[in-house]
Amino acid sequence: MMQKWKQAVFTILAVIVASVGAACLSGAAQADEMQIINMDIKDGVITPNRIEVAAGSTFKIVVTNSGSSPAEFESLRLHREKVLAPGVTSFVVIRRLSAGTYEFYDEFHMDQETANGVIVAK
Repeated sequence: MMQKWKQAVFTILAVIVASVGAACLSGAAQADEMQIINMDIKDGVITPNRIEVAAGSTFKIVVTNSGSSPAEFESLRLHREKVLAPGVTSFVVIRRLSAGTYEFYDEFHMDQETANGVIVAK
């Protein structure tokens, strides 16, 4: 009787470990599939200033300030703000956007037309 009990516990533990392992691998695969968009801000010029993504997707924008003055990626509608000193690279992750257009800008250079951009989720 004790042997059957030990075997049942071992089987249950093996199933749990396999399930956790599969979930971890599934999460890693999903993380690998995340779209990464590189953005450069240089003294009020944002490149690219238009980004198109699939609606409902999760993506990462890697922002580099290659300019000689501070820069800021900001979007009121997305509730995201990232201030960057000259030479600094950082990122913002945006999850599950509904279809639409989302404006962003470099708040330190708002007087320049080139300091504005949009994310279009289709």
